[in-house]
Amino acid sequence: MKLKHYLYNAFVIESGDKKIAIDPGGFFLYYFRMTTLIPKSEWNDITHIFVTHGDPDHHFHTDRVANASGAQVICNETMMKTINGKALMLGPRSKGLAFTADIQNVNTLSVNQSIQLDGMTITGLVAEHGPLTLKIGPLKKTVYPGPEERVGWGDMGFKIDINGNSIVNLADTLLHIQDWQSIKDADVLMIPIGGREAHNTMDETEALQVVKELRPKVVIPCHYNLPALLTKEYCKADEDMFKTEVEKLGADCRIMKYGDEIKV
Repeated sequence: MKLKHYLYNAFVIESGDKKIAIDPGGFFLYYFRMTTLIPKSEWNDITHIFVTHGDPDHHFHTDRVANASGAQVICNETMMKTINGKALMLGPRSKGLAFTADIQNVNTLSVNQSIQLDGMTITGLVAEHGPLTLKIGPLKKTVYPGPEERVGWGDMGFKIDINGNSIVNLADTLLHIQDWQSIKDADVLMIPIGGREAHNTMDETEALQVVKELRPKVVIPCHYNLPALLTKEYCKADEDMFKTEVEKLGADCRIMKYGDEIKV
């Protein structure tokens, strides 16, 4: 199995005849652009797209990748609504909670539900997005996820069992160890660690609690030290400390920069 990382929570996973994209979003307003995280050269042969939630850095190019590839899309059922008899996804580039994206081949599930799709077993995992703080110079605004707020909309992690391997992506989430007891001993755990200052996800210490409890074989930290707004270090984290502590727990920790590829 081959994995590529494109920062934030964007991954491309190749296993057998499947090429999976997780969260094909855009750089979060990096110098006021939403350039695609997953390069367009990857788009055409993607077979499945997993969307963890509706924030632009996770969701912005979902419909474009789906149109280019004809891929199956997998998401939380709350990401879809039927409007005038048509099933529409939360619009990646629409303001607010506007369901405008017409995407074919969508498969929905809810938290703690499992579905079978193309030889894979896919389980929805509890995830809770924390507040999002935006800061440009002296200006600062914090947005709290809620029933009428787009931030964190549809947040859900995934456990993907494919070709004898178990991949867990926890999405953007705060700490929920008790809800994740059933996913011990995963082959790969993708876990956010950048919540120390932003508080929108777990930080390094909280993520280490998860690693200790769940005992994955390979750990890939994500969603930290990001290019966003006017900085290259949004959601700061100490990756070296995290790697050292993960390896003390007996797991293999892989630090992946933009475009890095590993085999597991």
